[in-house]
Amino acid sequence: MTDPAAPTADPTTSSSTDPAVLQARREIEQQIAGLTLPAALARTVEEMGDSPAYSDKVGIVEPGGAHAPGWRTVSWRELHGQALDVAAALVALGVAPGDTVAIMAGNRIEHVVADLGAVHAGAVPMSVYLTLAPDQVSFVAGHSEPSVVVLEGADQLTRWGPALDASGSVRRVVVLDESALDGLPEGERYVGWSQLLAEGAAYRAAHADEVRARIDAIEPDQAVTILYTSGTTGNPKGVVLTHHNVMFEAECSLRTSRPEGENIFISYLPFAHIAERILGMYVPQVKGAHVHLIADPALLLATLGEVRPTRFFGVPRVWEKIRTGVSAKLAAEPDEQRRAGIEQAMAVGLEWVESTQVGHSTSPELQARFEAADAQVLGLLRALLGLDRCEWAASAAAPMPLEVARFFGGLGMAIYDVYGMTETTAAVTACGPGSFRMGTVGRALAGIEIRIAEDGEILARGPVTTPGYHQQEDATRALVDADGWVHTGDIGVLDEDGFLTVVDRKKEMIITSSGKNIAPSNIENLLKESPIVGHALVFGEGRPYVVAVLTLDAEVAPVVAERLGLGTADLAELAQHPAILAMAQQAVDAANSRLSRPEQVKAFELLPVEWSPESEELTPTLKLKRRVVHTKYADVLDSLYT
Repeated sequence: MTDPAAPTADPTTSSSTDPAVLQARREIEQQIAGLTLPAALARTVEEMGDSPAYSDKVGIVEPGGAHAPGWRTVSWRELHGQALDVAAALVALGVAPGDTVAIMAGNRIEHVVADLGAVHAGAVPMSVYLTLAPDQVSFVAGHSEPSVVVLEGADQLTRWGPALDASGSVRRVVVLDESALDGLPEGERYVGWSQLLAEGAAYRAAHADEVRARIDAIEPDQAVTILYTSGTTGNPKGVVLTHHNVMFEAECSLRTSRPEGENIFISYLPFAHIAERILGMYVPQVKGAHVHLIADPALLLATLGEVRPTRFFGVPRVWEKIRTGVSAKLAAEPDEQRRAGIEQAMAVGLEWVESTQVGHSTSPELQARFEAADAQVLGLLRALLGLDRCEWAASAAAPMPLEVARFFGGLGMAIYDVYGMTETTAAVTACGPGSFRMGTVGRALAGIEIRIAEDGEILARGPVTTPGYHQQEDATRALVDADGWVHTGDIGVLDEDGFLTVVDRKKEMIITSSGKNIAPSNIENLLKESPIVGHALVFGEGRPYVVAVLTLDAEVAPVVAERLGLGTADLAELAQHPAILAMAQQAVDAANSRLSRPEQVKAFELLPVEWSPESEELTPTLKLKRRVVHTKYADVLDSLYT
């Protein structure tokens, strides 16, 4: 699966400048010694068997046929039983230990069960992004050669059509939406989910010892998943992660986040994304939780109000959208005295959150003012968002704009920035209670080493490091050096207290024709502080100055247009309207006022489109695909220099 000649430096014994790091690593290693995901899950089932594990709204209907507002829920014991049935079905099919099982489905209970079933059979599950085009699916299928493919419905069958026609490895295609089976070729290759479960239950009843032997044979260093990165250019790479990687990551991240009480969580990012896999799958299976799965991220804000999670993870774009909605409502408040009172309370909230940073302290007087503001105003605002019970809120996957973090500070919420990558099993640094500094991504997690290379690149080392890319030996060697350091490709700075600040992607730094080095993400975040700006891309590589292309926020811009009486909500028309263009110019001017002269945007274009994963400018986790934008809008970018 990985290159036997790949770097073999053992990060548990490699020299470290900080003995405390090695001590923490040894403690965690002793705590998780011999543990695999099935063993950890069995422990959770024993402790929390009848407690709710996962809920979703798939297939919930009322007697009259309308969709009901309720959730369908499985307990930890039920989840475990279904996973064992799937494992038995896979064993019966001849799926061998180490075989891959591909899953293309939304966030629903069956996705989790299929993943766990594959793991318990000794196989390697791999969630595949729902947005992959047929040619991308064909690459992943050809590269990973799955024995079984689990697909949600008709759309996924279409995306997998060419790959299934060409594949010689796929023995069975399992379809969750069984109505999509109509019209498919007859035979044993295509089956519905219910049939798979029935076959597995029957086989498990007759061959319980065989299934148990499969589980007992799993070792910590075996692969627990392969995640094909969404990528911004070229074919994706398959990141191999082991049971040991996952167990260590779960433990060291929990030491920083310090969870208290019940873990009620909302899972909405794709399970092909490492953050969602850790937070929505692995940590709950190791420590227990009640995870609410939603297949459509557009339902997130409504679900927040319904579920009121105790822990919430949002990529920066999600936090930006929440902030925009709240800001719009505050701006629309007709009572000036009430609005002023809210602003004063939020100023106290921000002052209090800032006082909780490392190196600061909260005075009794400030604590009293905050408690009063929280009781009278801030707690109510958080309740309106469904965040009133949230004791841990985090962000990762892209730079969090400082003004967005400060806004939530005004609500009395510290947003804990986290930093990591798929190749490090998610987080290697994080802020958390008692270890927080706004504008940074925190300190190294327990047992993890972080250092900055001479060229500014962030390097990480520890037991969370992938053993390598699946069947991509050269890429593995480029990722992990002979001393076990992962080369992240990001530029960063460590302060005197060990807090890491990420500047930008190394390959995305702009070098102008005059030799100035510019981080585009910082400029883009300033541009997006305007509520009408949805996305921004800054360009200037090899050019005399920096330019930008902007898109309108599809939710805010029509509301602004209505208030201004512009007579249209069409984004294409609004992008050319003088009033909206003037607001975009104000956004650029405001950003430029906070930038050095070489960083200032000298020209911009407001595009008549919206960017999304479907239109390919964004990844499935809403990160910018710069090279896609450069290619699609090359003529626009060129025109900004003429």
